[in-house]
Amino acid sequence: MNGRRDALKTAKVESSKEVFRGRSFGFGVEDVTLPNGVRTSYAMVRHPGSTGIVALSADGMVLMTHQYRHVIGRYVLEIPSGTMEKGEEPLACARRELEEETGYVAGSIEQLGAVHIMPAYSDELIHIFLATDLKPSVQNLDTDEIIEVRKYPFRKLMELIEDGTITDGLTILALYRAGARLQSAGDQ
Repeated sequence: MNGRRDALKTAKVESSKEVFRGRSFGFGVEDVTLPNGVRTSYAMVRHPGSTGIVALSADGMVLMTHQYRHVIGRYVLEIPSGTMEKGEEPLACARRELEEETGYVAGSIEQLGAVHIMPAYSDELIHIFLATDLKPSVQNLDTDEIIEVRKYPFRKLMELIEDGTITDGLTILALYRAGARLQSAGDQ
């Protein structure tokens, strides 16, 4: 029973230091005493949160971004996504990012949940949305974004996950979650 009680406790932060502050998030180090009494250090990304959007058109096509990702040195097929600005609500961020990255706005948008994608080293919470009733607008990319919008049938995206073409974890998770939502609604 003692192990169970320890599992419910949290660590005591002895000291905290921000090592780097980027445009959207920071990198910090905390010295902590864990619930089991062990003292250690953790390096972590401190992130304001973000959104990921599965955008489904009336004809059953999903809008995807083919985006250059310098960290891995290649283009990646992803759902539209982005970081929340200070004070921005997840829904507002989802609407903004969808339009900025794809040039479409959603008449309807539903939150499918939220996930911590890498809680071992980041506190980022990603809110996942399903956007429908899409209407053309104007794409407005940031200067460091290299994005081509592509459209795929939902089933084809499942094949691209299975064959290893789609490797982005958020995209995989969001597409599966959207697929489950659509299936339960009888839309897929």
